[in-house]
Amino acid sequence: MFCSNCGSNSIQEKKPDGDTHFRKVCSACDNIIYENPKVVVGSVCTYENKFLMCKRAIDPQKGLWTLPAGYLENNESVEEGAIREAYEEAYAKIKINSLLAIYSLKHVEQVQILFHSELVDLNIKPGIESLEVGLFEWSEIHWDSIAFPSVVWALNNFKERQNLDTFKVYNNPI
Repeated sequence: MFCSNCGSNSIQEKKPDGDTHFRKVCSACDNIIYENPKVVVGSVCTYENKFLMCKRAIDPQKGLWTLPAGYLENNESVEEGAIREAYEEAYAKIKINSLLAIYSLKHVEQVQILFHSELVDLNIKPGIESLEVGLFEWSEIHWDSIAFPSVVWALNNFKERQNLDTFKVYNNPI
């Protein structure tokens, strides 16, 4: 690892003065290299009583089914990221309706922010990260080949709350 400030490879684990955590610190310039969780954004996307699912073309979990989701990019809102991911993975054009869930996954250093969205155009097809995409009724979802536990959590969360008017998203960019 190299210091992003001075380029030195003299990185040490230590607790900086006044800090509460051990961190990677450059011994050449005292720059602290912060390591933070990744933010994943996505959505449970519905059309009538069907759910948009994507069969992964990439690892991890290649060949298993997931929701359209992925890492948030710099300079985009969480809503923009979820919309982008749906398009990248399934060429899906979606409208975000509400915040569905936030999952803190410490073991994989992720925060996942999932929305409920609606498919606004039925022209879907696999993107570069998907082998297949499809709209499935609840009973047709490939429950035995879901890629990640958070996909099951989000689908069940949606099913439990689908008729409640909670967690509306208000986009007020600063």
